[in-house]
Amino acid sequence: MLKYNLSQINKISEKVLSNLSSKECIFLFGELGSGKTTFTRSLIHQLQEKHKVKKTEVLSPTFNLLYEYEVNSLKIMHYDLYRLKTIEELYQLGFFENSKNSIIIVEWPEKIKKGFENRLEITFYYDLKEDNRKIKFKGFGKWKNFKINEI
Repeated sequence: MLKYNLSQINKISEKVLSNLSSKECIFLFGELGSGKTTFTRSLIHQLQEKHKVKKTEVLSPTFNLLYEYEVNSLKIMHYDLYRLKTIEELYQLGFFENSKNSIIIVEWPEKIKKGFENRLEITFYYDLKEDNRKIKFKGFGKWKNFKINEI
């Protein structure tokens, strides 16, 4: 596990982005307010900056369930599954439809029983009393050996 503070989130997302390509998935675990959306915002903004695309507002999709962002021909699908009750709701969202040029970012992925071959699971831990933040990475497929040892 890696200790970090919110001012370092850009460095973390930069390291993830340097290994990210289309047709991949990032699962974000952690309690409310632990940093999932802050990480996503940083990653999307860095991707937009890299491709010289105007930065857009990146919000938590808690109430909308899905926000889509386009960076040139690449789509970023940002899901929040917190309020979903059944797997059928995921199908209604088009969650399992394959898209060649998309990156899927999922907050609250506990609702998904099946994973994706190339995925990175990131767990955010936050102790409010001590203002202590930690982050843990677990990779599958091409992400199997992904690690961030220091920021």
